[in-house]
Amino acid sequence: MLPLIEAIGRSGPSGMTETKEELEPAVLAPVQAAAVVADLAARGSVLVAYSGGVDSALVAALAVRAVGERALAVTAAAETLAGAELDHARRLAAEIGIRHQVITYSELDDPEFAANPAHRCYVCQGMRMDAMRREARRLGLAVVCDGTNASDPGPDRPGLRAVRERGIHSPLLAHGIDKPAARAMARWLGLSAWDRPANACLSSRIPHGQVVTLGKLRRIEAAEALLTGDGFRIVRVRDDHGGARVEVAAGEVERLASSWQDLAPRLRDLGFERAAFDPRGYRRGGADWPPAESVESVAAPASPSTDPAADPAAASPAAPPPAPWRP
Repeated sequence: MLPLIEAIGRSGPSGMTETKEELEPAVLAPVQAAAVVADLAARGSVLVAYSGGVDSALVAALAVRAVGERALAVTAAAETLAGAELDHARRLAAEIGIRHQVITYSELDDPEFAANPAHRCYVCQGMRMDAMRREARRLGLAVVCDGTNASDPGPDRPGLRAVRERGIHSPLLAHGIDKPAARAMARWLGLSAWDRPANACLSSRIPHGQVVTLGKLRRIEAAEALLTGDGFRIVRVRDDHGGARVEVAAGEVERLASSWQDLAPRLRDLGFERAAFDPRGYRRGGADWPPAESVESVAAPASPSTDPAADPAAASPAAPPPAPWRP
């Protein structure tokens, strides 16, 4: 187990005391980690709702330090989880040293979820946390924890409401650990995923009100695998009325544009009727934004309109003015 307090009060390379900003990863991380470990140790046993993202991975790492073999990471492998994400979660659990279990169920069997209402995340998280609670009861584990952090709460977070209603313990939130602090702590603990980009389930790529189907989810998964295979780090492929709209990190848009004539036909080969990319780059929380009518008024004829890319870590900022799509 890593020592939790050893970095407090250390000096910088020159022997002089580091600034507050420089000390935060060295001092705040171990202090906050010690508080979470004490919290989880008092629970006796822990089931971590674990996706393999930085937040749930951090909770898993702290849980195994707190209660050892009485900690279990559980991943819900429903249709909206990409296979590459599950593979990553397995590898990271082995790196952390926590016991890992995968449970399966069908989200698409729920007509409310498949209809893709504005509160889809409430339905999805409700199913996921109900499954976690059942598994914890079956195994006799005292508490279910998740990776919600102090940056997550916002005015329109139905998924978090489902978590709260089910009595799930969110230790990062409870101890005031926000996203930057979570990343700093994960880095201090040596987790390889400390800087992994936030991701959302595949259904977040389909605009609210457009039905979620297995075919759509699989072609989104294949399209994003194609782009990540080409080296793009942040990728969202929006599936809007049969068309693909691609978003990558703002710093990668130029490279996407230069390779678009090669990429667009490959996306259409996956079953999309048309393909376009957003020259503004990735926009967090873009589920139904900008509005379809605004996009259509400036879109090229072959372009799609709106789509969802809800980031689980933050609520959407105010919408920027629409930009023309690049077909």
